[in-house]
Amino acid sequence: MTQIFKEDGTIVPVTRIIAGPCFVTDKKTVEKDGYVAIQVCFQEKRKKANKAVAGKFKKVFKNDNNFQTVKEFRLDSDDKMAEKLNLGDKVTVEALSEGDIVDVQGVSKGKGFQGVVKRHGFHGGNKSHGNKDQLRMPGSIGATGPAHVLKGMKMGGHMGNQGVTLKNLEIVKIVPEENVLYITGAVPGARNGFLFLRAEGEFEPSVDKIEEPKKEEKQPVDEKKKEKANVEALKAEDKPTEEVKLEEKKVEEKAEKKKEEVKDQKIDQSKENK
Repeated sequence: MTQIFKEDGTIVPVTRIIAGPCFVTDKKTVEKDGYVAIQVCFQEKRKKANKAVAGKFKKVFKNDNNFQTVKEFRLDSDDKMAEKLNLGDKVTVEALSEGDIVDVQGVSKGKGFQGVVKRHGFHGGNKSHGNKDQLRMPGSIGATGPAHVLKGMKMGGHMGNQGVTLKNLEIVKIVPEENVLYITGAVPGARNGFLFLRAEGEFEPSVDKIEEPKKEEKQPVDEKKKEKANVEALKAEDKPTEEVKLEEKKVEEKAEKKKEEVKDQKIDQSKENK
């Protein structure tokens, strides 16, 4: 977190977030998958991905790129964003503008097993005489009648490491050169954690499509040239003349067969025309 001074001199506490660039790696459609969604990847990494993920990246990217985070965002069937974004498109912070209201989703800090004072805000027991070792105890957990602990009872347990969504946070500043956003207030999670931002309304994403790798076109193999080359190679290797003659006979037989096939095709065509 840091702070920003406005023009009137007021201080605004903000959180600096690196938001991009993100790349579209997959699109889900109703016809094929039963729902509409866009899969986005973020933060390139050096570690190799598994074969399934690497194969998906190869379909989209020119080089062997691996990304640390891949997230799928579900959309409504009538959402126009599914039509605007295509595979390989790059989305940056330029899709947003200062003053926009966003929802921030993240995972809160994990605090391990905690007692009721820290987890639920209990005030603890009295510090008077006779309350030894009872200052931070939970106290009674229910009457003897039910003979079991009722559901929802506030007790000690695992604290944090849960999904948290903060709504209606304002974007105060955008630095497009560094893909950085400054958002009001605190956001869930620790440093270097991942956040998912969602903005309402229609906006045009900043798209910079990556060129897909061009597949090398295989040139058609000329069988006649290949067969002649084989015969010449045998001659160059000083093979016995018998082997060379056999190869030449095979070439001649193939040529005669092709001529006969062409003649048969012409005869059939003439019969059909009649």
